[in-house]
Amino acid sequence: MIRTGLSALLLLGTWAAAGLAPAAAAPSPASEAPASTGLLTAMQKDLGLTESQAQARLAAEKTATAVESKAKRAAGASYGGSWFNPDSGTLTVTVTSAQKADAVRATGATVQLVKHSARQLDAAKERIDALSAPAGVSSWHVDPKANRVVVNVVAAQKSDNDVRDFLDRARQAGPVTVKETAQAPQTFAAGTVGGDPYYTGNVRCSIGFSVHGGFVTAGHCGQAGASVSGWDGSYIGNFQGSSFPDNDYAWVNVGSGWWTAPVVLGWGSVSDQLVRGSNEAPIGASICRSGSTTHWRCGNLLAKNETVNYSQGAVHQMTKTSVCAEGGDSGGSFISGDQAQGVTSGGWGNCSGGGETWYQPINEILGRYGLTLHTA
Repeated sequence: MIRTGLSALLLLGTWAAAGLAPAAAAPSPASEAPASTGLLTAMQKDLGLTESQAQARLAAEKTATAVESKAKRAAGASYGGSWFNPDSGTLTVTVTSAQKADAVRATGATVQLVKHSARQLDAAKERIDALSAPAGVSSWHVDPKANRVVVNVVAAQKSDNDVRDFLDRARQAGPVTVKETAQAPQTFAAGTVGGDPYYTGNVRCSIGFSVHGGFVTAGHCGQAGASVSGWDGSYIGNFQGSSFPDNDYAWVNVGSGWWTAPVVLGWGSVSDQLVRGSNEAPIGASICRSGSTTHWRCGNLLAKNETVNYSQGAVHQMTKTSVCAEGGDSGGSFISGDQAQGVTSGGWGNCSGGGETWYQPINEILGRYGLTLHTA
């Protein structure tokens, strides 16, 4: 019987004895870990790729992730943003200075000249973050392709006076482009139902990633001190830290006979995925999610550092994806290849009709609480 969440694997103390759990275990280089058949199958299903196309894309994304960090250093203050192009398999990096183009190109990136640097756009976004957004404004983020801050507005409320007033003030903060979205975002917590990974009060959410001493998940799933029980109703631990809104992250200590493992569940549709690190994937990369309601789903990484305007308040520094999710998936794992990316926060739509989902980046959570990711 397949258990619905990483908590099922946490019970298997023999995994630690088998060598998956010890912190001292030397992680294998990602380049030596071939993509599992299940991951390739999921990418074929959700992204419309052939097996060879999925393999080629994963290889190109791994290269682009390495190139991106080198290109940022080469561009310096001239850096304007970057994204992965799945059609060409290349990373595009924008710069504001033509003098930096050759140095950036030498890293293996394609180069474009733009007007605004990433620092200028981030500063404009921070000024917009300081504004109070009405419900009709769903989110905003820096778009490196547009070289502007994109503000997403719910189509049915675009003529609302409060929305129009917000947009006027946003345009004063810097270069802004307005786009329409179908629905407002919401978190993906759910009421208690049987057979799912963890509960706090009457809320059911999904485990994100194992850390030494516990696991990380979404902050809206529980407040600090709240008791957490697993899929079988037994006590796991308590929320040791939680932040929502403003952020959407939390961590829970694991004890009482429960174990941690550096694994993301594949739910039987794909092989369980080992977690080997947390290198950040570029915009445009493929990404997959594991959650207790809709299980394993894949899509594309659409935007970074987006502010999401939930009804409970704005949450900052989120990453937007085309992956679908539903109630109960909150807190679950976002992973790119074998690299942890973040925990599911919320979104709009569902896995029948499609939608978008945001996650809180994992490295921010680890840094905030001084946690160490459990890796294989």
